[in-house]
Amino acid sequence: MSKRIVFTGGGSAGHVTLNLALIPHFLQRGWEVAYIGSTEGIERELVEKLDGVRYIGIATGKLRRYFAWKNFTDPLRVSKGAWQAYRFLADWKPNVIFSKGGFVSVPVVFGAWLNRLPVVLHESDLTPGLANRLSLPFADKVCVTFPDTLKHLPAGKGTHVGAIVREELKKGRKEQGLALCDFSPGKPVLLVMGGSLGAKRLNEVIRGTLDELLKQYSIVHICGKNQRDESLQKKGYKQFEYVQEELPDLLAMTDLVVSRAGSNAIYEFLELQKPMLLVPLSLAASRGDQLLNARSFEQQGFCAVLQEEALNEASFLQALKSLAEKRSAIAEKQRVAIGKPKDALAQVVAIIEEAAH
Repeated sequence: MSKRIVFTGGGSAGHVTLNLALIPHFLQRGWEVAYIGSTEGIERELVEKLDGVRYIGIATGKLRRYFAWKNFTDPLRVSKGAWQAYRFLADWKPNVIFSKGGFVSVPVVFGAWLNRLPVVLHESDLTPGLANRLSLPFADKVCVTFPDTLKHLPAGKGTHVGAIVREELKKGRKEQGLALCDFSPGKPVLLVMGGSLGAKRLNEVIRGTLDELLKQYSIVHICGKNQRDESLQKKGYKQFEYVQEELPDLLAMTDLVVSRAGSNAIYEFLELQKPMLLVPLSLAASRGDQLLNARSFEQQGFCAVLQEEALNEASFLQALKSLAEKRSAIAEKQRVAIGKPKDALAQVVAIIEEAAH
């Protein structure tokens, strides 16, 4: 009888992409694969198109750190989701659950614990997010990207595996990216990425400086769901709400990146040796994980950082100019860093397989 694994994680693309990198390895090994996510989240959109993966949608509630009326009703949705996850896991009887975090994962991990099923968590950021902190008591192992994260976990539960970068990102074709965007081959390309949910202020600054930027760069702007501006139709400027299959080709032609500081994304840019200007989410809009990620990368010389509170058109143009001047030095530090041998994905697969036994 083949082994079975359930993946979970969602709410943003960052809570799904690692699962997308792992799933093919288990399918190739003959495992049966299911994915528990929300009924309407981005994880459903990304996972349902995969062959050989069963998708189960459950009720979810957001884990907020601020007052909202939904804080009174969402616990009921989380309870319902935990019951739905418990019932599915009891019927399907997987060997192991792998959770990437995000609010949808909490009821799944709790349902797994009720079924006495082993759970492996993954934490990409320097400090554990709220969903993973709630899940920690019910997990057997936690895989982490940053070594310093181990200080925030119970002794013996965490394992530092490093960053996992999807192999397909390394196989992009520059010519295909240029053709997709109708860009001239001789001009440097600036990739702006605000995450799958977008970055409103960053989008505004890019569009406010667009004419100035287009003098030097062709610009790929991944602006987030429902944040395209159809009135901007300029040669050398290409907008996407979100990209998946196209991303390797877009990255292959990219010279400089402007991005939020989510761990998955910035490690992918590091692996591909793309000098970055990071604009991390501020404390007003997050728990501060992106600030820590950006500071760590800045201290290692992998990027430049512009805080969102200081973000305006003038400061952005100056920060981008400074990044371009340091581009060679940053790329060299990135090259040295990724030259160190590692296989994080193989480590995570081994940890999951050991938990399944």
